[in-house]
Amino acid sequence: MTTARLPLFPLNAVLFPGLVLPLNVYEERYRAMMRELLKSDEDEPRRFVVVAIRDGREIAPTATGMPDTGAAAAPAERAPADGFGPDPIQTFHRVGCVADAATIRERADGSFEVLATGTTRVRLLSVEADGPYLTAEVEDLAEEPPAEDEADEAGALAEGVLRAFRSYQKRLAGASERSLATGADLPDDPSVISYLVAAATVLDVPTRQRLLQAPDTATRLREELTLLRKETAVIRHLPSLPATDLTRAPTHPN
Repeated sequence: MTTARLPLFPLNAVLFPGLVLPLNVYEERYRAMMRELLKSDEDEPRRFVVVAIRDGREIAPTATGMPDTGAAAAPAERAPADGFGPDPIQTFHRVGCVADAATIRERADGSFEVLATGTTRVRLLSVEADGPYLTAEVEDLAEEPPAEDEADEAGALAEGVLRAFRSYQKRLAGASERSLATGADLPDDPSVISYLVAAATVLDVPTRQRLLQAPDTATRLREELTLLRKETAVIRHLPSLPATDLTRAPTHPN
């Protein structure tokens, strides 16, 4: 099994392979991480691991997605493991996702705008706090390859999940069927569909985490089908729910 030591970026969020993650980076420990990533050659991947926090939260001096526009005091310098307990690995979910930062832009105040994309799932083996930011030894977590008959099942499940997702999307946004994405706008790979739906559905972090660490695509799709049908039924019976606000995904300040 391939292992690597990479910078660790804990969040109250789950990143999926293939999905984009915008970040507003404020805390000095994460600024240091971005400065280090910028030292690598432009043609080299600038990789770090995003892991969901099991207990606690990331600290940010500004509101979600709203960087300060005026002069602001420099954020307090925190030790790499501050807020994550004496044994940080116990604070995090053990399965995360490697992110590749396509864009890292430093602002005048020293904070950073980052645009990263999830690439591969990894399992945390250890967490170290002996530098300016957390690092983790991780191993690749490949999906279990499907048997020949299971590959057909995953394809059928993906079609069912897409139908259920369109129905869910319609109920959530109050949109007409004509305004929804058509089959031509959506991927046809069952694994890609499973991650896309997991990211686009309004779910809490534990549920997203469970989907991320599902052992294979068919298992993930099967659970998503159940979740979508349940969520659609809930929305149908709560017509006054301001669900459109829930679909606006904020960036994460750190």
